[in-house]
Amino acid sequence: MYEMGLDVYRFSIAWPRLIPDGRGEINPKGLEYYNNLIDELIRHGIQPHVTIYHFDLPQSLQDEYNGLLSPRFIDDYTAYAEACFKSFGDRVKHWVTVNEPNIETIGGLDSGVLPPQRCSHPFGNCTRGDSTTEPYIAAHHLLLAHASAVSLYRAKYQATQRGQIGITLLGWWHEPATDSSEDAAAATRMNDFHIGWFMHPLVYGDYPAVMRSRVGARLPDFTAEQSKKLPGSFDFAGFNHYLVVRARAHDSAFNTKQRDYYADAYAIANPFDDIQEGHLEYAPWALGRLLDHLKLKYGNPPVMIHENGYADASELPRKVEYEDDDRSEFLQDYLEVLYLSIRLASDRVRAAVYTGCRNGSNARGYFVWSFLDVFEFLFGYRSRFGLCGVDMNGEGRTKYVRNSGRWYSGFLKGGELRPASSSGKAYVAA
Repeated sequence: MYEMGLDVYRFSIAWPRLIPDGRGEINPKGLEYYNNLIDELIRHGIQPHVTIYHFDLPQSLQDEYNGLLSPRFIDDYTAYAEACFKSFGDRVKHWVTVNEPNIETIGGLDSGVLPPQRCSHPFGNCTRGDSTTEPYIAAHHLLLAHASAVSLYRAKYQATQRGQIGITLLGWWHEPATDSSEDAAAATRMNDFHIGWFMHPLVYGDYPAVMRSRVGARLPDFTAEQSKKLPGSFDFAGFNHYLVVRARAHDSAFNTKQRDYYADAYAIANPFDDIQEGHLEYAPWALGRLLDHLKLKYGNPPVMIHENGYADASELPRKVEYEDDDRSEFLQDYLEVLYLSIRLASDRVRAAVYTGCRNGSNARGYFVWSFLDVFEFLFGYRSRFGLCGVDMNGEGRTKYVRNSGRWYSGFLKGGELRPASSSGKAYVAA
């Protein structure tokens, strides 16, 4: 990382590694691991950006009270977050409370394709669960846990540790599948469900009106005190942005007696199916639309792009493994859109790229997913995102820098955003 010129590194603290039973004593080996990592990063001038909870609830809490479905999760999570602040906050200046709560809840408690694999017929094939209510209950508790940890941090630690704290959401952007007004309305609804589900309470103190009207009594209520505590409970909002998703209206599904999250929103087939099969539509302009949406609807909050990257298949017909010019072009295209979103460019320049931000986006940072090839949550080892490749079949897990890593390193050290040979194409990968 140091040799490549990276100045920040985003990673997660694993709750089961630090506090294996979910509450109680800290594991000294886990504490030593993270202290060593943080110290080594700082020794090389690299800022640690730390996520506290990233899909890895201790199994003991799942067994004891069904994890995110119980309000008991809020207190246990807050105690764990405080252990992180106490142990590492003297060096960590950027905290994320929760990673992608708007997808953990759907994947784990609606379709059931992610842990804890809860769902109900006809929305998934699980042995237990209720797809019509549980995603909303879990999301509610995650929001309250986030607000609780932020309140604690601000009250006891922020003044002395001088850090910032926020939350990171998955940032798919939804566009209409066709030119019809019905699909346009479906895309607008889906952005309110996907992004507004968390951003609306964090800015305005309640869920979006469209969610209230379509979900009804299945959507939990906030108390008056909670509605006061939620707004402004973030110093920045992180977004993991990869895809544009095409929304198609399907009102007949909404009119059924049993509805899950997607039927409540716009009732297309669950996009997890396409994503797991690797059918991904990349569109750099969608990042600009997302940033514009955040500016116009949520007061232009400070934003971190916490993930943005391009997946290759694990087996590719290339001469050498480090040839990945598609990834370099992908990063150039998205960085260009990010740059044009931030700067106060003329309307004429912006119009050539996308319908952009009139007053400039408040984006503060950008992270590539990922530094290394890793075990991907949805894809395992079938998809590789790394600037640096890893030979997963070799005993030593040999690592090597890909061409995209060399380009990104040169860019960070003052090189051109776009080499003359770059085509600036859009991306559709399978």
